Amino acid sequence: MTPMTMQGASIRPFHVNIPDEEIKDLKRRILATRWPEKETVPDQSQGVQLETIQELARYWADEYDWRKIETKINAYPNFMTEIDSLDIHFMHIRSKHEHAMPILIAHGWPGSIIEQMKLIEPLTNPTAHGGTEADAFHVVIPSMPGYGFSGKPTATGWNPKRIASAYAELMNRLGYKKYVAQGGDWGSIVVNFMGVQEPEGLLGLHTNMPEVIPPEVDAAIWSGNPLPAGLSADEVKACEQIRENKFYYAFFMGTRPQTLTGLVDSPVGLAAFMIDHDWKSMAMITRSFAGVEEGLTRDDVLDNISLFWFTKTAISAARLYWENGNAGISFFAVKGVKLPVAVSVYPDEMYEAPRSWTEKAYPNLIHYNRLPKGGHFAAWEQPQFMISELRTAFKSLR
Repeated sequence: MTPMTMQGASIRPFHVNIPDEEIKDLKRRILATRWPEKETVPDQSQGVQLETIQELARYWADEYDWRKIETKINAYPNFMTEIDSLDIHFMHIRSKHEHAMPILIAHGWPGSIIEQMKLIEPLTNPTAHGGTEADAFHVVIPSMPGYGFSGKPTATGWNPKRIASAYAELMNRLGYKKYVAQGGDWGSIVVNFMGVQEPEGLLGLHTNMPEVIPPEVDAAIWSGNPLPAGLSADEVKACEQIRENKFYYAFFMGTRPQTLTGLVDSPVGLAAFMIDHDWKSMAMITRSFAGVEEGLTRDDVLDNISLFWFTKTAISAARLYWENGNAGISFFAVKGVKLPVAVSVYPDEMYEAPRSWTEKAYPNLIHYNRLPKGGHFAAWEQPQFMISELRTAFKSLR
Protein backbone atom coordinates (compact mmCIF):
# COMPACT_ATOMS: atom_id res chain seq x y z
CA MET A 1 0.00 0.00 0.00
CA THR A 2 1.24 3.49 -0.75
CA PRO A 3 1.29 6.12 2.01
CA MET A 4 -1.71 8.44 2.25
CA THR A 5 -1.29 12.16 2.54
CA MET A 6 -3.69 14.16 4.68
CA GLN A 7 -3.22 17.82 5.54
CA GLY A 8 0.16 17.70 3.79
CA ALA A 9 1.66 14.96 5.99
CA SER A 10 2.30 11.26 5.35
CA ILE A 11 0.09 8.67 7.05
CA ARG A 12 1.35 5.12 6.51
CA PRO A 13 -0.62 1.89 6.98
CA PHE A 14 0.71 -0.28 9.80
CA HIS A 15 0.45 -4.04 10.42
CA VAL A 16 1.49 -6.03 13.50
CA ASN A 17 3.46 -9.22 12.95
CA ILE A 18 5.56 -10.50 15.85
CA PRO A 19 8.04 -13.12 14.54
CA ASP A 20 7.56 -16.71 15.72
CA GLU A 21 11.11 -16.64 17.09
CA GLU A 22 10.20 -13.86 19.52
CA ILE A 23 7.18 -15.76 20.79
CA LYS A 24 9.33 -18.85 21.33
CA ASP A 25 11.95 -16.76 23.12
CA LEU A 26 9.28 -15.32 25.42
CA LYS A 27 8.11 -18.79 26.45
CA ARG A 28 11.71 -19.92 26.97
CA ARG A 29 12.41 -16.97 29.27
CA ILE A 30 9.22 -17.56 31.26
CA LEU A 31 10.15 -21.20 31.84
CA ALA A 32 13.66 -20.18 32.91
CA THR A 33 12.40 -17.81 35.64
CA ARG A 34 14.28 -17.87 38.95
CA TRP A 35 11.63 -17.65 41.65
CA PRO A 36 11.85 -15.89 45.02
CA GLU A 37 10.56 -17.45 48.21
CA LYS A 38 6.93 -17.03 49.23
CA GLU A 39 5.91 -13.78 50.91
CA THR A 40 5.85 -13.81 54.71
CA VAL A 41 2.35 -12.33 55.02
CA PRO A 42 -1.06 -13.81 54.06
CA ASP A 43 -2.07 -10.89 51.84
CA GLN A 44 -0.70 -8.60 49.10
CA SER A 45 0.84 -6.07 51.48
CA GLN A 46 4.34 -7.13 50.33
CA GLY A 47 3.35 -6.88 46.65
CA VAL A 48 2.36 -9.44 44.04
CA GLN A 49 1.99 -12.78 45.77
CA LEU A 50 4.10 -15.73 44.63
CA GLU A 51 1.08 -17.95 43.93
CA THR A 52 -0.41 -15.31 41.62
CA ILE A 53 2.72 -14.62 39.58
CA GLN A 54 3.52 -18.34 39.26
CA GLU A 55 0.02 -19.06 37.93
CA LEU A 56 0.36 -16.11 35.55
CA ALA A 57 3.66 -17.53 34.29
CA ARG A 58 2.27 -21.03 33.91
CA TYR A 59 -0.68 -19.81 31.85
CA TRP A 60 1.53 -17.44 29.83
CA ALA A 61 3.96 -20.22 28.88
CA ASP A 62 1.50 -23.11 28.43
CA GLU A 63 -1.86 -21.76 27.26
CA TYR A 64 -1.73 -18.11 26.22
CA ASP A 65 -1.88 -17.34 22.48
CA TRP A 66 -0.53 -13.93 21.39
CA ARG A 67 -1.79 -14.42 17.84
CA LYS A 68 -5.40 -13.96 19.00
CA ILE A 69 -4.91 -10.34 20.09
CA GLU A 70 -2.56 -9.68 17.17
CA THR A 71 -5.34 -10.76 14.81
CA LYS A 72 -7.83 -8.51 16.61
CA ILE A 73 -5.51 -5.51 16.34
CA ASN A 74 -4.90 -6.14 12.65
CA ALA A 75 -8.64 -6.46 12.01
CA TYR A 76 -8.84 -2.67 12.47
CA PRO A 77 -7.11 0.01 10.40
CA ASN A 78 -3.75 0.87 11.97
CA PHE A 79 -1.50 3.70 10.87
CA MET A 80 1.77 5.49 11.58
CA THR A 81 2.52 9.17 11.12
CA GLU A 82 5.42 11.40 12.14
CA ILE A 83 4.51 14.27 14.47
CA ASP A 84 7.10 16.53 16.05
CA SER A 85 9.89 14.28 14.71
CA LEU A 86 8.45 11.13 16.31
CA ASP A 87 6.45 8.27 14.80
CA ILE A 88 3.00 8.04 16.36
CA HIS A 89 1.01 4.83 15.92
CA PHE A 90 -2.77 4.99 16.00
CA MET A 91 -5.90 3.01 15.24
CA HIS A 92 -8.49 4.88 13.18
CA ILE A 93 -11.92 3.33 12.80
CA ARG A 94 -14.56 5.34 10.99
CA SER A 95 -18.24 4.72 11.61
CA LYS A 96 -20.52 3.93 8.69
CA HIS A 97 -22.86 6.64 10.03
CA GLU A 98 -22.29 9.91 8.22
CA HIS A 99 -22.79 12.24 11.17
CA ALA A 100 -20.67 10.31 13.69
CA MET A 101 -18.71 12.37 16.20
CA PRO A 102 -14.90 11.99 16.04
CA ILE A 103 -13.36 10.97 19.37
CA LEU A 104 -9.72 10.56 20.39
CA ILE A 105 -9.33 7.98 23.18
CA ALA A 106 -6.08 8.17 25.16
CA HIS A 107 -4.61 5.34 27.25
CA GLY A 108 -2.18 5.52 30.17
CA TRP A 109 0.28 3.29 32.09
CA PRO A 110 0.40 0.34 32.35
CA GLY A 111 -2.04 0.46 29.46
CA SER A 112 -1.99 0.48 25.68
CA ILE A 113 -4.36 0.53 22.73
CA ILE A 114 -5.51 -2.90 23.94
CA GLU A 115 -7.06 -1.21 26.98
CA GLN A 116 -9.51 0.67 24.72
CA MET A 117 -10.35 -1.88 22.04
CA LYS A 118 -13.56 -3.16 23.65
CA LEU A 119 -15.07 0.27 22.97
CA ILE A 120 -14.50 0.26 19.21
CA GLU A 121 -17.46 -1.73 17.89
CA PRO A 122 -20.14 -0.25 20.17
CA LEU A 123 -18.94 3.30 19.49
CA THR A 124 -18.54 2.98 15.73
CA ASN A 125 -21.53 0.69 15.15
CA PRO A 126 -24.02 1.64 17.88
CA THR A 127 -27.12 0.27 16.12
CA ALA A 128 -25.69 -3.24 16.57
CA HIS A 129 -24.89 -2.61 20.23
CA GLY A 130 -27.99 -1.20 21.87
CA GLY A 131 -27.67 2.37 20.59
CA THR A 132 -28.92 4.52 17.77
CA GLU A 133 -27.31 6.18 14.78
CA ALA A 134 -27.15 9.38 16.86
CA ASP A 135 -24.69 7.62 19.22
CA ALA A 136 -22.07 6.95 16.54
CA PHE A 137 -18.40 7.93 16.86
CA HIS A 138 -15.38 7.85 14.56
CA VAL A 139 -12.68 6.41 16.86
CA VAL A 140 -8.99 7.34 17.01
CA ILE A 141 -6.79 5.49 19.53
CA PRO A 142 -3.10 6.52 19.54
CA SER A 143 -0.23 4.72 21.24
CA MET A 144 1.53 7.20 23.52
CA PRO A 145 5.10 8.17 22.63
CA GLY A 146 7.36 5.44 24.02
CA TYR A 147 4.45 3.00 24.31
CA GLY A 148 3.36 0.14 22.08
CA PHE A 149 4.13 0.69 18.42
CA SER A 150 4.83 4.44 18.62
CA GLY A 151 8.37 5.71 18.41
CA LYS A 152 10.59 5.95 21.49
CA PRO A 153 11.77 9.50 22.23
CA THR A 154 15.56 9.81 21.98
CA ALA A 155 15.71 13.17 23.75
CA THR A 156 13.97 14.71 26.73
CA GLY A 157 10.83 16.81 26.58
CA TRP A 158 7.99 14.40 25.79
CA ASN A 159 5.81 15.26 28.78
CA PRO A 160 1.96 15.24 28.87
CA LYS A 161 1.71 18.81 27.54
CA ARG A 162 3.75 17.93 24.46
CA ILE A 163 1.75 14.74 23.93
CA ALA A 164 -1.45 16.81 24.15
CA SER A 165 -0.19 19.03 21.34
CA ALA A 166 0.76 15.98 19.26
CA TYR A 167 -2.68 14.45 19.69
CA ALA A 168 -4.33 17.69 18.59
CA GLU A 169 -2.11 17.69 15.51
CA LEU A 170 -3.10 14.07 14.83
CA MET A 171 -6.81 14.94 14.80
CA ASN A 172 -6.10 17.94 12.58
CA ARG A 173 -4.04 15.77 10.24
CA LEU A 174 -6.94 13.34 9.95
CA GLY A 175 -9.10 16.23 8.78
CA TYR A 176 -11.41 16.43 11.78
CA LYS A 177 -12.71 19.98 12.22
CA LYS A 178 -14.69 19.16 15.38
CA TYR A 179 -13.99 16.36 17.83
CA VAL A 180 -13.96 15.29 21.49
CA ALA A 181 -11.31 13.53 23.59
CA GLN A 182 -11.43 10.89 26.33
CA GLY A 183 -8.79 9.61 28.71
CA GLY A 184 -7.93 7.75 31.89
CA ASP A 185 -4.63 7.60 33.79
CA TRP A 186 -1.99 9.45 31.69
CA GLY A 187 -4.66 9.72 29.02
CA SER A 188 -6.72 11.85 31.38
CA ILE A 189 -3.80 14.14 32.10
CA VAL A 190 -3.08 14.45 28.37
CA VAL A 191 -6.67 15.26 27.38
CA ASN A 192 -6.92 17.70 30.29
CA PHE A 193 -3.93 19.55 28.83
CA MET A 194 -5.63 19.42 25.45
CA GLY A 195 -8.50 21.15 27.23
CA VAL A 196 -6.13 23.76 28.64
CA GLN A 197 -4.46 24.32 25.24
CA GLU A 198 -7.86 24.51 23.50
CA PRO A 199 -6.74 23.42 20.02
CA GLU A 200 -9.07 24.41 17.21
CA GLY A 201 -11.83 21.85 16.83
CA LEU A 202 -11.78 20.35 20.34
CA LEU A 203 -15.34 20.59 21.66
CA GLY A 204 -14.90 18.98 25.06
CA LEU A 205 -13.47 16.04 26.96
CA HIS A 206 -14.40 13.10 29.15
CA THR A 207 -12.27 11.70 31.94
CA ASN A 208 -12.57 8.68 34.20
CA MET A 209 -9.62 9.85 36.33
CA PRO A 210 -10.54 13.50 36.90
CA GLU A 211 -7.98 16.01 38.10
CA VAL A 212 -9.91 18.02 40.64
CA ILE A 213 -7.83 18.28 43.82
CA PRO A 214 -7.19 21.87 45.00
CA PRO A 215 -3.45 22.75 45.00
CA GLU A 216 -3.17 23.21 48.77
CA VAL A 217 -4.83 19.84 49.40
CA ASP A 218 -2.68 18.16 46.74
CA ALA A 219 0.47 19.51 48.41
CA ALA A 220 -0.64 18.17 51.80
CA ILE A 221 -1.44 14.72 50.40
CA TRP A 222 1.99 14.19 48.86
CA SER A 223 3.99 15.78 51.68
CA GLY A 224 2.25 13.76 54.37
CA ASN A 225 1.28 16.94 56.21
CA PRO A 226 -2.13 17.28 57.91
CA LEU A 227 -5.00 17.99 55.53
CA PRO A 228 -6.49 21.51 55.51
CA ALA A 229 -9.41 22.05 57.86
CA GLY A 230 -12.98 22.22 56.64
CA LEU A 231 -12.96 19.33 54.16
CA SER A 232 -16.18 17.36 53.66
CA ALA A 233 -16.35 13.62 54.35
CA ASP A 234 -16.12 12.86 50.60
CA GLU A 235 -13.10 15.13 50.25
CA VAL A 236 -11.27 13.53 53.18
CA LYS A 237 -12.07 10.08 51.78
CA ALA A 238 -10.55 11.04 48.41
CA CYS A 239 -7.33 12.16 50.12
CA GLU A 240 -7.14 8.96 52.14
CA GLN A 241 -7.65 6.85 49.02
CA ILE A 242 -4.72 8.50 47.29
CA ARG A 243 -2.47 8.05 50.31
CA GLU A 244 -3.32 4.37 50.76
CA ASN A 245 -2.19 3.57 47.19
CA LYS A 246 1.31 4.87 47.94
CA PHE A 247 2.36 4.95 44.21
CA TYR A 248 5.79 3.44 44.74
CA TYR A 249 5.95 2.41 41.08
CA ALA A 250 5.38 6.03 40.05
CA PHE A 251 8.11 7.37 42.34
CA PHE A 252 10.59 4.80 41.01
CA MET A 253 9.80 5.43 37.35
CA GLY A 254 9.68 9.15 38.03
CA THR A 255 13.22 9.23 39.40
CA ARG A 256 15.13 6.15 38.16
CA PRO A 257 13.46 4.75 35.02
CA GLN A 258 16.67 3.47 33.47
CA THR A 259 17.41 1.36 36.54
CA LEU A 260 14.41 -0.81 35.59
CA THR A 261 16.50 -2.41 32.81
CA GLY A 262 15.60 -5.88 34.10
CA LEU A 263 12.00 -5.37 32.95
CA VAL A 264 13.18 -5.58 29.33
CA ASP A 265 15.07 -8.81 30.09
CA SER A 266 12.64 -10.74 32.30
CA PRO A 267 9.02 -11.21 31.19
CA VAL A 268 7.92 -12.39 34.63
CA GLY A 269 9.65 -9.42 36.24
CA LEU A 270 7.82 -7.14 33.81
CA ALA A 271 4.49 -8.79 34.57
CA ALA A 272 4.90 -8.49 38.34
CA PHE A 273 5.81 -4.82 38.05
CA MET A 274 2.92 -4.00 35.73
CA ILE A 275 0.14 -5.66 37.72
CA ASP A 276 1.19 -3.95 40.98
CA HIS A 277 -0.41 -0.65 39.95
CA ASP A 278 -3.02 0.10 42.59
CA TRP A 279 -4.15 -2.29 45.28
CA LYS A 280 -7.74 -2.67 44.03
CA SER A 281 -6.83 -3.53 40.45
CA MET A 282 -4.08 -5.87 41.67
CA ALA A 283 -6.61 -7.63 43.89
CA MET A 284 -8.95 -8.01 40.91
CA ILE A 285 -6.16 -9.40 38.70
CA THR A 286 -5.17 -11.78 41.52
CA ARG A 287 -8.74 -13.08 41.63
CA SER A 288 -8.77 -13.47 37.84
CA PHE A 289 -5.71 -15.73 37.92
CA ALA A 290 -7.35 -17.67 40.76
CA GLY A 291 -10.27 -18.48 38.46
CA VAL A 292 -12.77 -15.78 39.43
CA GLU A 293 -14.44 -14.29 36.34
CA GLU A 294 -14.73 -10.53 36.77
CA GLY A 295 -13.36 -7.41 35.13
CA LEU A 296 -10.17 -8.37 33.33
CA THR A 297 -9.59 -11.92 32.14
CA ARG A 298 -6.23 -13.66 32.21
CA ASP A 299 -5.92 -13.07 28.46
CA ASP A 300 -6.76 -9.36 28.88
CA VAL A 301 -3.91 -8.96 31.34
CA LEU A 302 -1.39 -10.94 29.29
CA ASP A 303 -2.37 -9.28 26.00
CA ASN A 304 -1.25 -5.96 27.46
CA ILE A 305 1.88 -7.25 29.18
CA SER A 306 2.89 -9.14 26.02
CA LEU A 307 2.57 -5.94 23.98
CA PHE A 308 5.01 -4.20 26.34
CA TRP A 309 7.31 -7.22 26.11
CA PHE A 310 7.39 -7.56 22.34
CA THR A 311 7.80 -3.82 21.75
CA LYS A 312 10.51 -3.56 24.47
CA THR A 313 8.83 -0.44 25.86
CA ALA A 314 9.11 -0.94 29.63
CA ILE A 315 11.81 1.73 29.96
CA SER A 316 10.63 4.15 27.25
CA ALA A 317 7.15 4.07 28.80
CA ALA A 318 8.53 4.55 32.31
CA ARG A 319 10.36 7.71 31.26
CA LEU A 320 7.03 9.53 30.95
CA TYR A 321 6.94 9.61 34.77
CA TRP A 322 10.41 11.16 34.79
CA GLU A 323 9.37 13.71 32.17
CA ASN A 324 6.25 14.55 34.12
CA GLY A 325 8.24 15.08 37.31
CA ASN A 326 10.72 17.33 35.54
CA ALA A 327 7.81 19.37 34.20
CA GLY A 328 6.39 19.70 37.74
CA ILE A 329 2.99 18.31 36.78
CA SER A 330 0.75 16.87 39.52
CA PHE A 331 -1.25 13.73 38.77
CA PHE A 332 -4.55 14.77 40.32
CA ALA A 333 -4.44 18.54 40.88
CA VAL A 334 -6.66 20.99 39.00
CA LYS A 335 -5.30 21.81 35.51
CA GLY A 336 -7.52 24.78 34.63
CA VAL A 337 -9.75 23.38 31.87
CA LYS A 338 -12.46 25.78 30.71
CA LEU A 339 -13.93 23.66 27.90
CA PRO A 340 -16.94 21.39 28.51
CA VAL A 341 -15.93 18.38 30.61
CA ALA A 342 -17.74 15.13 31.45
CA VAL A 343 -16.67 13.06 34.45
CA SER A 344 -17.32 9.42 35.32
CA VAL A 345 -16.40 8.29 38.83
CA TYR A 346 -15.71 4.58 39.34
CA PRO A 347 -15.75 3.16 42.89
CA ASP A 348 -12.43 1.32 42.60
CA GLU A 349 -10.49 4.15 40.93
CA MET A 350 -7.41 5.40 42.80
CA TYR A 351 -9.64 8.05 44.29
CA GLU A 352 -13.31 8.94 43.96
CA ALA A 353 -13.54 12.55 42.82
CA PRO A 354 -16.05 14.44 45.01
CA ARG A 355 -18.66 16.41 43.13
CA SER A 356 -17.78 19.52 45.16
CA TRP A 357 -14.20 19.58 43.85
CA THR A 358 -15.23 18.45 40.36
CA GLU A 359 -17.59 21.39 39.88
CA LYS A 360 -14.85 23.84 40.90
CA ALA A 361 -12.14 22.18 38.80
CA TYR A 362 -14.32 22.06 35.70
CA PRO A 363 -16.49 25.21 35.59
CA ASN A 364 -18.13 23.94 32.39
CA LEU A 365 -19.07 20.52 33.79
CA ILE A 366 -21.63 18.91 31.47
CA HIS A 367 -21.87 15.46 33.07
CA TYR A 368 -21.00 13.87 36.42
CA ASN A 369 -21.91 10.31 37.31
CA ARG A 370 -20.89 7.73 39.89
CA LEU A 371 -20.83 4.20 38.51
CA PRO A 372 -21.72 1.11 40.57
CA LYS A 373 -18.70 -0.98 39.50
CA GLY A 374 -15.30 -0.58 37.92
CA GLY A 375 -11.85 0.67 38.70
CA HIS A 376 -8.77 2.24 37.20
CA PHE A 377 -8.99 0.46 33.83
CA ALA A 378 -12.60 1.46 33.30
CA ALA A 379 -12.91 0.98 29.53
CA TRP A 380 -11.16 -2.38 29.78
CA GLU A 381 -12.87 -3.69 32.93
CA GLN A 382 -16.43 -2.42 32.43
CA PRO A 383 -16.78 -1.40 28.77
CA GLN A 384 -20.59 -1.28 28.84
CA PHE A 385 -20.53 1.40 31.54
CA MET A 386 -17.95 3.42 29.61
CA ILE A 387 -19.90 3.15 26.37
CA SER A 388 -23.06 4.38 28.09
CA GLU A 389 -21.14 7.21 29.74
CA LEU A 390 -19.61 8.42 26.48
CA ARG A 391 -22.94 8.33 24.66
CA THR A 392 -24.58 10.36 27.43
CA ALA A 393 -21.66 12.67 28.14
CA PHE A 394 -21.24 14.03 24.63
CA LYS A 395 -24.87 14.14 23.54
CA SER A 396 -25.09 17.88 24.20
CA LEU A 397 -21.98 18.60 22.08
CA ARG A 398 -23.15 16.90 18.88
